[in-house]
Amino acid sequence: MKIETHTLNDTNIAEIISDNEIIKTTDDGLDLLGNLYYQGFDKIIVYEKNITPAFFDLKTGIAGEILQKFSTYRVRLAIVGDFSKYESKSLKDFIFESNKMGQVYFLSSLSEGLERFSK
Repeated sequence: MKIETHTLNDTNIAEIISDNEIIKTTDDGLDLLGNLYYQGFDKIIVYEKNITPAFFDLKTGIAGEILQKFSTYRVRLAIVGDFSKYESKSLKDFIFESNKMGQVYFLSSLSEGLERFSK
């Protein structure tokens, strides 16, 4: 895993780069949050391919648990990927609402994530 730092408006944004799944469990998500938070990052970009598919099945509760921690610590998260492949109406609604709230974004590109975090 590599952490690429982007600096916008005096704010450091961590982009997580890896060829492997980084978040397989709730604990993995919390470890990532904790490690980056203590390194001074309060905005994180992670790619969909680095997150277990179970995260996107809302019935598992993984997404809810992880995203609640991000919210508690006020760390903003952008998940970048192609979410059109998911058929679940509840997931689509969840993505729509998350994008409106501004704490967690589901976006299609890194540039979109950086743009959202620059505001």
